[in-house]
Amino acid sequence: MLSARTAAASPAASLWKRAGGEGGSGNGNGNNGCTSCREVRRRAAVVTVRATPPRRVEAVAMESAAAEIAEAEAEAVAMESAVAEAETAEEEAEKEVAAAGGGVEDKYGEDRATEELPVTPWAFSVASGYTLLRDPHHNKGLAFTEKERDAHYLRGLLPPGVVSQDLQVKKIMHNLRQYKVPLQRYVAMMDLQERNERLFYKLLIDNVEELLPVVYTPTVGEACQKYGSIFRRPQGLYVSLRDKGKVLEVLRNWPERNIQVIVVTDGERILGLGDLGCQGMGIPVGKLSLYTALGGVRPSACLPITIDVGTNNEQLLNDEFYIGLRQRRATGEEYHELMEEFMGAVKQIYGEKVLIQFEDFANHNAFDLLAKYSQSHLVFNDDIQGTASVVLAGLLSSLKIVGGNLAEHTYLFLGAGEAGTGIAELIALEISKQTDNPIEECRKRIWLADSKGLIVSSRRDSLQPFKKSWAHEHEPVTTLLDAVKSLKPTVLIGTSGVGKAFTKEVIEAMASFNEKPVIFSLSNPTSHSECTAEEAYRWTKGRAVFASGSPFDPVVYDEKTYVPGQVFLV
Repeated sequence: MLSARTAAASPAASLWKRAGGEGGSGNGNGNNGCTSCREVRRRAAVVTVRATPPRRVEAVAMESAAAEIAEAEAEAVAMESAVAEAETAEEEAEKEVAAAGGGVEDKYGEDRATEELPVTPWAFSVASGYTLLRDPHHNKGLAFTEKERDAHYLRGLLPPGVVSQDLQVKKIMHNLRQYKVPLQRYVAMMDLQERNERLFYKLLIDNVEELLPVVYTPTVGEACQKYGSIFRRPQGLYVSLRDKGKVLEVLRNWPERNIQVIVVTDGERILGLGDLGCQGMGIPVGKLSLYTALGGVRPSACLPITIDVGTNNEQLLNDEFYIGLRQRRATGEEYHELMEEFMGAVKQIYGEKVLIQFEDFANHNAFDLLAKYSQSHLVFNDDIQGTASVVLAGLLSSLKIVGGNLAEHTYLFLGAGEAGTGIAELIALEISKQTDNPIEECRKRIWLADSKGLIVSSRRDSLQPFKKSWAHEHEPVTTLLDAVKSLKPTVLIGTSGVGKAFTKEVIEAMASFNEKPVIFSLSNPTSHSECTAEEAYRWTKGRAVFASGSPFDPVVYDEKTYVPGQVFLV
């Protein structure tokens, strides 16, 4: 006869104790041992001493209990063998770690947390609670309904009042209008974008005329100049010379993968403000806000990037709040190697269909980059191509007022950089298309002047390559006023970045031989505009067809209100 005490002293019971049962080294709870061993103990305990049963029954019971104990012993041997194998594997892993240079074993997989692991396509994570309120892509603030607050564990994390998005827009517009300084409005808008993206775009779309000058020109120019002081939270990617050889890793740090549009700058020619280095990030951020608000592109599909290769701006290099590399701007082979790595990495991660918009690169790099990558990437230079298309549209609209067609007018540009030459080339292409004349012939109606005067054939040898096609036969002219008087243009376009370059004498000269002179003062920001709307209307006695790059308020002249046009946003 087998007693309960005998069964408890068996090897199976010892194994159960080691696994955490009574008297073992586990948690002291007798119900937490090995299930199979508990079952053996239960069955063995059942075989208790009874009142003189027949001997045949006793023998059968003993044989059955002995078989169960033997089976349990076999299971114990198997478990001990598995434990031994696990210990051996652990020792081998420790040896491998030691051979690799030491360190602590990554028992919980923490070191593998950043590895790219296969993801089930339909699996996704949903932020909730406090985390949701800190997620700008999904946060709705007080607009979360009672049902949503319960579903997303927001109860108690928000005041009990539910405020509609329309009322939120009304409140924020009221607050924005209290600010007297444009930069304060810019900072407030950026703060809103960083905490409630939906509300930011709702606000911008519903109040586009009022807020466009806040999130982009002219306010964005001042924001870039002071970007280091107002910087709060990164809104894009920064690729610097220190990342050379690791650009692919930098791009992988961006959380979104389905990118459709990239706006990239190196900060060397920010608007008309010059070299602002790393602080030019305000331009890609602002431009992509317009892609979403005006073009309907999803915010998550947009990626602003700044290429930081240093700056030649002494004021920034000496500014304790400057956030970029404190070194002179890299040029030549070092610069182009970084750009080559960047363009290759973009294509590798986001594919061939991602649009790469070059923004505010200096002339000597802008034309080269556009020519180099236009065959291998989907690239677009807004300063050369985007500006030109919008200005051409403005010119075609102005013809409805002044009459004639493009080929019948004479054009004079002050400024022969990316914007000036880009606009001039597109005008020539359109004239060629309308008249079937060679483009070389069409270019002769378009004149460009730079800082050294009118671009003429006698200067050809000293001109940059992108200016040479605009060097026409004419005697040298050094001033804009003399060029206006000599050429008698019907259209005067400013892309120089030099404020007040269209003087009273220049505009009065334009009005002297044109009934309705077309004057486009396109340089940004407002302080760099060649003239103001008021000056253009007053000096032409209200006859000018005027447009600017940055917005101007309506002008009242001779009891008549003139609303100036805005030709483009760069």
